[in-house]
Amino acid sequence: MNKRKRHVADVALMLFVEKGIQQTSIQDIIDRANISKGTFYNYFTSKNDCIAEILEGLRYDASQLRMQSQVGKNEKDQQVLTEQIYSIIQLNEERNLHALFDAILSSNEKDLKKLVLQHRIFELEWLAIRFKAVFGEEISEHAFECAILFHGMLQHIMFTIRITNAPFSLHRIVEVLLEYIGLIIPHMIQHNTSLIDQSTFHLMRMNIDRKPLEINELLEMAKHLKATGNFTMEQEDLYEAIIFELKQERIRKSVLQSLLNPFLVTFNGTSIKGQTQTFINAVWFYLKLK
Repeated sequence: MNKRKRHVADVALMLFVEKGIQQTSIQDIIDRANISKGTFYNYFTSKNDCIAEILEGLRYDASQLRMQSQVGKNEKDQQVLTEQIYSIIQLNEERNLHALFDAILSSNEKDLKKLVLQHRIFELEWLAIRFKAVFGEEISEHAFECAILFHGMLQHIMFTIRITNAPFSLHRIVEVLLEYIGLIIPHMIQHNTSLIDQSTFHLMRMNIDRKPLEINELLEMAKHLKATGNFTMEQEDLYEAIIFELKQERIRKSVLQSLLNPFLVTFNGTSIKGQTQTFINAVWFYLKLK
């Protein structure tokens, strides 16, 4: 985003926080930014397009701050992760972004909700990757859930602080919450108590993106699943039945749906249970949109 366009987006963000998205007109943005209407439409096609650019700018700022915190340091150092998270939260607090996001998510603006949810998924993905770097690859299956737990705890801690106007150290909050995650992880690994696995993450992405799946994509996923290991006779029979139904010109939803859970159950305790769950979720999502 060039500097002038970024300036207009920053002005729009301030207005959205001050007045609310619905109460802010494009003319308000034009007046505050001291530009012409033609200049605005040269940069943005609509107010929603302006918000999309704001979120892109936020992700860019976040990436720059994170890189600055990590330059010349060990990515596995938990203190580096603390500084990265702290710098982003501080930036968000200074810009009062939580109010903007809450307003969007409680509105009837589907496109804007999608943009905010996609933004949050980007943040969860980044944190899950950083958790694996700091706490070790052995937490891979639990990393996304840990990211959700961290953000959930942070959100409600900050909510409580805001409504009570209590004094707080943002840096200390991040430190303590990361300590909690560090204590939770060994229990998750030892007892396999995950509530949200990688397949749930994939399903969440599909639901937010609402990208219709093509049948060839499902069949390719199925082919890849089959290639990962040797199926038992029961798994083979169910697999062939599912593929047969997917290839029909008119898919019999009730028949296909009755096959999915029994197929998934046969993979309990196996190394490809998560991959199978992802495939099953994709099929359910495909049927839902048909």
